[in-house]
Order: sequence, then structure tokens, then C-alpha cells
Amino acid sequence: MLVESPTQTQFYTWKTYRCAYQVYPGDDSQIPLVLIHPIGVGLSGNFWYRFCQEWYQAGNTNPIYNPDLLGCGDSDMPRVTYTPEDWAEQVLYFIKTVVKKPVIIVTQGALFPVAVKLVQLDKELPPGETSWIQKLALSGPPGWKIMTREASPTQNKLLWNLLFDTPLGTAFYRYARSRKFLKSFSIKNLFENPDSVDKNWLDMLEKGAANLETRHAVFAFLAGFWREDYEEAIASIQQPTLVVIGQNTSNISREGLKETPDERLAAYLNALPNGKGVKINGRNVLPYEATAEFVQAIAPFIREG
Repeated sequence: MLVESPTQTQFYTWKTYRCAYQVYPGDDSQIPLVLIHPIGVGLSGNFWYRFCQEWYQAGNTNPIYNPDLLGCGDSDMPRVTYTPEDWAEQVLYFIKTVVKKPVIIVTQGALFPVAVKLVQLDKELPPGETSWIQKLALSGPPGWKIMTREASPTQNKLLWNLLFDTPLGTAFYRYARSRKFLKSFSIKNLFENPDSVDKNWLDMLEKGAANLETRHAVFAFLAGFWREDYEEAIASIQQPTLVVIGQNTSNISREGLKETPDERLAAYLNALPNGKGVKINGRNVLPYEATAEFVQAIAPFIREG
């Protein structure tokens, strides 16, 4: 079939910020997907380009909306301590004003907390307003111990003020966006097969990190402003939720090092009221490294009534 191509990058204003997105038009009779990209050096909505191409190549027709979160890609990059609440507010506004219909959320990795906050915001809508979030598909969410451990706001602020938001932090970011570091980090922490850390991946990260202002979102994430105990919030998610875990998934944070993929999947399915789960080949960036398998894993879930 003809593979859909995205529209040119478009923009909308959220609060006072200019935010970017792309659309793959698809079939308007199908429920749209809204993708939430990971946060990291050079990452933005471009992370999903392989997934989007494979989605249509496999015969699926849902429209896809692929926004750049604030601080990333072509969106504005204010010097602030971004939180999942900030990004969830941005995404809900995007859904209500740009997409204008209920959606299925697809998240990557440790951006699952944004989806958690998004569901909570969706519940707080005025009486009579239709729910905007119909389903959730999670690619490689964080280890359960990481997702259920309360963070220290004081420690987060200290890391931001004394390390990341300083000339030392800027110097570190200059090093972290070097091709050598990006390749080493990706092989060590993200990909199952070192050969999958290809030129396309490294070129994408280098280009995405060229603007030093991208460091603010990355450093807010590294400082831990996304960390909190999400157990109760996850247990309150009523939407059907699919959890996709890599056979060789691993944790970057120390708390989850002893957790096996089976243990992680079981913990999520035990907590989610309407959860389903599947394991596929790959490690931590399944929509990029194991694109075809990831599409095959979520497509039946997307089609279910």
C-alpha cells in the first residue's frame, strides 16, 4: 500500500509557547494515535519516524499525531524544570485543540508518567465533556521499583541548581552530544544489538542536540523531576492499557537492576485494572530497534473495539 507521509511541521501555541507537531493523515474514520516521544540527548518526535512508516507499511490506517514536547525538537525551549504535569497539560491541550477527537496514547520508556498525568487530567474535565483518552500503549515503561519510589524534591532541586543548570552542566551536555558518547551510551543502555546503533540513529541524535537549549528538558529529566510514587495513579487507570516489554529490557537507574522482564511485566499487569502485556525482541527502544515487531504487537490492541 501507499505509505503515508507526514505533513510539514506545523505549530500551535500552548500558554505562551510555540509548539511543533507533524501529522500522518491516515483514515479519519479510525481513532488517531498520539505519540509521546522519550526525553534524552537529541530526542524529539523524530524518534517515531520508523514506527510511523512501518505502521502504514503494515496496512494500518489510523491517523498519527506526533508532537514535539516543550523543550524538544522544533518546540520552544524555555529554561525551566519540566515535569510530567507540564507535558501532560501540553498534550491534553494539543488533543483538544488540534486533534479534536478522542485518541490512543502511545508512549516510549520513562515518559509513561506523562500518560499517567494525562489520564488524571482527563478525569478532571468538566461534567459532560467526553474523555479524550481511549487507550494507552506503553513501550518499555520503567522498572516497577523506579515507578513506585517517592523522589526527593530537595535532591532534585539541588541537582538542578548545583550541577545541571550551571556552566559545568553545559560543558557536560557538549560532551554528551558528541557522536562518541551517543554511540557508547546507546550500545550500553538502549539497544539489544550494537549493530542497530546505526548512522541514522546517531545522525538523528546529533542533529537534535545541535541546539544547546535542548539541554534544559534533558537535565530536568536527569535531575529527577519526573520521579514520584505512581502506584496508586496507575491502579486508577481505567482505560485499556497494553504494556510491551523487550525480552532484554534493562534499567538505567540502579533501583531496578534486579528486576527481570517477566517480573516487570507482571508488576504492571497486577496494578493495571484493564492491562494486557506482551514481550517482544529488543531492549529499551522497541519502536526504533524492533519496529516491525512493535507494530505487530500493538496493532491488534489498537483495532479492538
